[in-house]
Amino acid sequence: MNLKRLFSIIILFLYPYVNLHAQSVPPSDLICGKWESSEKNLIVQVYKENGKFFGKIVWYTDTGGKPMDYGTDKRNPDPKLRSRKILGMSVLRDMVYDASSNSWEDGIIYESKHGKEWNASVYIDKAGMLKVKGYWHFKLIGKTMTFTRA
Repeated sequence: MNLKRLFSIIILFLYPYVNLHAQSVPPSDLICGKWESSEKNLIVQVYKENGKFFGKIVWYTDTGGKPMDYGTDKRNPDPKLRSRKILGMSVLRDMVYDASSNSWEDGIIYESKHGKEWNASVYIDKAGMLKVKGYWHFKLIGKTMTFTRA
């Protein structure tokens, strides 16, 4: 039996189990995983903790030629936090899944580039892209970042 045929048989055998697992993920948890920005300069790991969703930076490229673990949160308005590392930093917090809109709402996003926090809303579009909107009190006015699954 050639290798291609053996591989095909294995895939056919495992497909129902993989498909069953994918269907068993609750809609609220679809946000979980690693997401890469459309600019390809940032990867955020989204995870669930105590019923809320959070995101932390697991990879980025804006280091000025230095290693990733060297960058710090130098623009944070709190001087005590300016020495914390960007790598591993929590940038999305307290998101709550809203089944009626199939989105995650009422969270906060932190933008280390300017040292500011914004209200946040997140959804996954029909193409599977993660859309993260940062806004100040009103959703109509804000900025949306797009991520793909990493």
